[in-house]
Amino acid sequence: MTVKTRFAPSPTGYLHIGGVRTALYSWAFAKHHGGEFLLRIEDTDLERSTQESVEIILKGMDWVGLHADNADNIVYQTKNFPRYKQIIQKLLDEGHAYKCYCSKEELAQMREKAEREGTATYDRRWRPEVGKTLPEIPAGVEPVIRFKNPLDGVTSWYDLVKGEISIPNSALDDLIIARADGTPTYNFCVVVDDFDMGITHVIRGDDHVNNTPKQINIFKALGAKLPEYAHLPMILNEQGKKISKRSGDTVAITEYEDMGILPEAMLNYLARLGWAHGDDEFFNMNQFVEWFDLAHVSASPSRMDSKKLAWINAEHIKVTDNEKLAELTLPRLQNQGVTVSGSLKLSDVIAFVKDRAHNLNDLATECAYFYQKATPAQADVAKHWDEDAPARMARFAEKLAQLDDWTAESIHDLFKPFCDEEGIKMGKLGMPLRLAVCGTAKTPSVDMVLAMLGKDEVLKRMRG
Repeated sequence: MTVKTRFAPSPTGYLHIGGVRTALYSWAFAKHHGGEFLLRIEDTDLERSTQESVEIILKGMDWVGLHADNADNIVYQTKNFPRYKQIIQKLLDEGHAYKCYCSKEELAQMREKAEREGTATYDRRWRPEVGKTLPEIPAGVEPVIRFKNPLDGVTSWYDLVKGEISIPNSALDDLIIARADGTPTYNFCVVVDDFDMGITHVIRGDDHVNNTPKQINIFKALGAKLPEYAHLPMILNEQGKKISKRSGDTVAITEYEDMGILPEAMLNYLARLGWAHGDDEFFNMNQFVEWFDLAHVSASPSRMDSKKLAWINAEHIKVTDNEKLAELTLPRLQNQGVTVSGSLKLSDVIAFVKDRAHNLNDLATECAYFYQKATPAQADVAKHWDEDAPARMARFAEKLAQLDDWTAESIHDLFKPFCDEEGIKMGKLGMPLRLAVCGTAKTPSVDMVLAMLGKDEVLKRMRG
């Protein structure tokens, strides 16, 4: 058996971070077993689905590097309507589905009664049974098609994350599988698609647990082999509540790209958000695929931790190729109005400063002053630039101008003698020197910064 998993987002908005984790686990499970990871766009909500949202989903999946094995033949549910119509007719012909002519008013009354009595909403008045007389078909009413769920017993399955789950069939409605206008509904389309795509393992969020018994019963009615199910607990925000835009939470995966998170780091972080391999925190996706199994996925919700994400991202920045980082950082520098020019290669600057960065935006800021002196912050000026600083910098510039061997070591060797001459501590030289040359008090070792910038550029900035 070839393991096949799928990620099936609805194109009604952004690509949610929880959806990306679901896709990641589905992808890793398939790859671990030498199987296939497939993408399906569930666009049957014709009013809310947009092509823009489809593009956002595809762009987000491409950014994190979760490439579907059917990338050239993605399944779109709206293209499967003839197939759904065929299966609905089959269920009608075999007695597994029926037409229901209830009005909105009748359904509202049933709903009120069900809420009072704690029963299934629909009272099955149009469900054909032996010896039962059905109501008279009202004129001018287009029926919906309902699926005949079992009336007694339970629907059970072994969930690969949550364990054994049983739902009484008495709690299940005869769900609508086709609306009055003929359009099929979610729970029905999912079953047909999973069957046609040969999906062996359905890995999805636990908000779908209540849908599973309905889908299992449709599978059984079609005489189809059931997939195995694994329902992942939700991701909570840092306050332990459901992630929400209204609460100011970062939700869309594209926002993390804007924040300067590397896709490798995002996947590393999401992998650990509900799954563990001993104490391993930092790893690449090849290792994750090798280690991943559903047995070690937690059944409890996971909580976002921005500090851990920042740490993992910083660790990935440290090991990422400098040329690749340069490609990713250059547009961010340009957005800051910084032009990378001259003989100083951006990849060399990145090699020097990347250990200081937690994200690509930080990295761009760390690189910026090598190409363009920053405007010092008022707080730094007030703290480090006293009335003697201009004259002191002019005197130190003359010392630097006399250096023939422009190296960090030679520059460093000037510091102590100069401080002794001036009767100052190193802070009175080093911090104003950073401001004079870089425009910021936050730099790596100032002797190394000066050596990398070059003699002419340093003197130009100090005398400018």
